[in-house]
Amino acid sequence: MSANVSASFAQKPTLAASFKGNDKLLIGIVLGVITFWLFAQTTLNVSPTMRQDLGIDQNWMNIAVSITALFSGIFIVVLGGLGDSIGRVKMVQFGIGLSIIGSLFIALTPTGTVVFLLTGRIIQGLSAACIMPNSLALVKAFWDGAQRQRAVSFWSIGSWGGSGACSLFGGLLASTIGWRFIFWMSILIAIAAFILIRGTPESKVEQKGEKKAFDWSGLTAFMVALICLNVVIGQGSKFGWGSPITLVLAAIFVVAAIAFFRIEGNKYNGFVDLSMFNNHTFAGATLSNFLLNGAAGTLLVSLSLVQQGANMTALQAGLLTVGYLIAILATIRVGEKLLRMWGPRKPMLLGCSITGLGILLTAQGWVYAWQYMALAVIGFTFFGIGLGCYATPSTDAALSSVPKEKAASAAGIYKMASSLGAALGVAISAAIYTGLSSQAVKFVDPIFVGRTDNINVRFAAMVALAFNLIMVLVAIIAIQATVPAGKEEEVF
Repeated sequence: MSANVSASFAQKPTLAASFKGNDKLLIGIVLGVITFWLFAQTTLNVSPTMRQDLGIDQNWMNIAVSITALFSGIFIVVLGGLGDSIGRVKMVQFGIGLSIIGSLFIALTPTGTVVFLLTGRIIQGLSAACIMPNSLALVKAFWDGAQRQRAVSFWSIGSWGGSGACSLFGGLLASTIGWRFIFWMSILIAIAAFILIRGTPESKVEQKGEKKAFDWSGLTAFMVALICLNVVIGQGSKFGWGSPITLVLAAIFVVAAIAFFRIEGNKYNGFVDLSMFNNHTFAGATLSNFLLNGAAGTLLVSLSLVQQGANMTALQAGLLTVGYLIAILATIRVGEKLLRMWGPRKPMLLGCSITGLGILLTAQGWVYAWQYMALAVIGFTFFGIGLGCYATPSTDAALSSVPKEKAASAAGIYKMASSLGAALGVAISAAIYTGLSSQAVKFVDPIFVGRTDNINVRFAAMVALAFNLIMVLVAIIAIQATVPAGKEEEVF
């Protein structure tokens, strides 16, 4: 019996090592990636349409929008590591299966209830946590040299291109055949991805030495803290900021957060290696990545503003982001070239500055509607240019500054920062926008031109977008303080 088991383990690595990636597998991987970036992220634009159709509270809709990225961020390190041990192909296929289930829950959400919607969005987050790290690991495992660069480019198009197109794509479907068809279509794409990936030989890391016990206590504390924080942000205005339930949730968050840092600080097998942050370059790149992804709230707030304040459809709102899609795809390679010329610091600062300028333009809610639309088109284009310039240099700064044996852990933490930044940034932006939208703001009447019946919505958007701008400014400060100038690498 043991001889047969040993033989089977000896054959699998040989099969995987001899396998070379092909276009069928690559297309399957890209389709798997866009189930999150193109389909799940459409809620950033179509949430007003979904909320109105389902007849649910705005605060619950805000949580539904942000909770997918939240659960992706919580579990992305864990499920990426699980793929290394049990197999990346299995984890990608499992993630695709979860995407189908999550989309089904959302597509079948009954009117007047949030249970199906929230369940589906949570499952979509778990799906992304399975697919993102493990699909990229498959690219690294099955392609080499120039072919690997090509495969990574297609993977990036799936993620960055999907995020750039989600608002326009979602708006098109929501304004024509209905928002539910977004998720029915996502199911079809996921099925196609599963079929294309099926039959791929397994890829995993050979386990050496003593197997470490999984850090369940650290993960539990981390999850409890972030879920409580997300609920407080999303529901605090509804419950009342001083209500018992809000105060209890806030207290649980504080206790769980303290417990997490104490647990991780005393464990050699913690699922988040906090010692990585002793490296200033890694810490600065990861923090700025967290903050810049948090600026995704700009999309939610600006697109909600033009729909609620200017009566635009989801499709019309999505059209404002065309420049964002084109810019982000066109400038990713520009960021790579700037990295080679200057090192990471200058292009990271340049990218953040351009992104901040884009947010500043979208924050001009005091102007006429037609003027705002023009500013939004330009602003979203700058937003995309900035992110494109920032993306590759930031990733390089984070990963090249750590020892090779910690590269996988560093990549997991960096990607976790992306998801958690988006989740919390969107949640806080939505909470500010929703909370202030219902408030009378007569004291700013003289500043605004045009209609006066929507000043509260316009003012709320300006404040929420100012919060996003502040996050970008903090990211610039973090880069200035931590990322060294030039091309030198810091290794601790």
